[in-house]
Amino acid sequence: MSDQIKVAVAGAAGRMGKEVIKLVLEDANLQLVAAVNRSQEGTDAGTLVGLPACGIKLTSDLELALVETKPDVLVDFTTPQFAYPNTALAVSLGIRPVVGTTGFTPEQIEELDKQCQSKGIGGLIAPNFSIGAILMMKFAAQAAKYFPHLEIMEFHGDQKLDAPSGTAIKTAEMIAQNREEIRQGNPKEEETIDGARGGYYNGFRIHSVRLPGVFAQQEVIFGGFGQTLKIRHDSYERAGYMPGVKMAIEKVMSYTGMVYGFDHFIE
Repeated sequence: MSDQIKVAVAGAAGRMGKEVIKLVLEDANLQLVAAVNRSQEGTDAGTLVGLPACGIKLTSDLELALVETKPDVLVDFTTPQFAYPNTALAVSLGIRPVVGTTGFTPEQIEELDKQCQSKGIGGLIAPNFSIGAILMMKFAAQAAKYFPHLEIMEFHGDQKLDAPSGTAIKTAEMIAQNREEIRQGNPKEEETIDGARGGYYNGFRIHSVRLPGVFAQQEVIFGGFGQTLKIRHDSYERAGYMPGVKMAIEKVMSYTGMVYGFDHFIE
C-alpha cells in the first residue's frame, strides 16, 4: 500500500472526473483519497461511477480535503474559473497537480512553474491526454517543416465553452516552432462574412466546429504543389483519455517544475 500513489480528484462528478475516479479505483497502483465537487456532497465516489462503495465521500471543500488526506497528486478536470486557484492551492501544499482544464495564460503557467520549482515538485497542465492526439500534434509539427501552408480544423460538441480548443492551440504552438510565419492565401482576400476564414495564428487559420452529436476530432490539412496531406485524430469516448491520465499521474511524481503539454511525457 505504501507504494501506491495517493490521488485526489477535483471536478469528481463531472464527465471526465467520473472517468478519473473509475480509473483510480480500478488501478492497484493508485489510491483514491479525496473526491471534490461543488455538488453531490456526501455521495460515495464508488457508487457515483457504478462501482462498489469505496468509503470516499464527495466534499465541496477542496482545501480541507487536501489538508486532511495529503494526496500525492491532485487531478483537476474542473473549469477555467476554478482550475488556476485549485492548482495554485495544490502546489502551495506540496501536492503535484495534473490538470486537464484549459484556459491558463502563459503568465499563470510561468508563475506556477516557479512555485513548483520552489517546492521541488512536478506538475502538468495538458490540453489533451489522448496519446493518439499527442502523436497527431507531433506528426503535424514535423510535417510543417516541409508543408508550411496549412489549416487546422477542430470539431467538438456544441456545449464546449472555449474556441479554439486547447488541443488546437497547443497544436498551433508546436507547429509554429518548426515554421516561419507565412501569411497564407491571396493578399487581396476579403471575408464577406466575418470570421469565415477562421481564427488567425502565425499566418495560418484555425477553424472551430461546434455541433451536437460530435465528441472530439481534429484534422490538420497541409497543402503543397499538386498534393495535400491530412493528419487527423478522432476521439469517441472519454475513457480513451484515461491511459494518458494514468501515465501523467505516474510520471509527474519524478518531475520538478510545471510542464505544459502532455507531449513532453511522450518521447
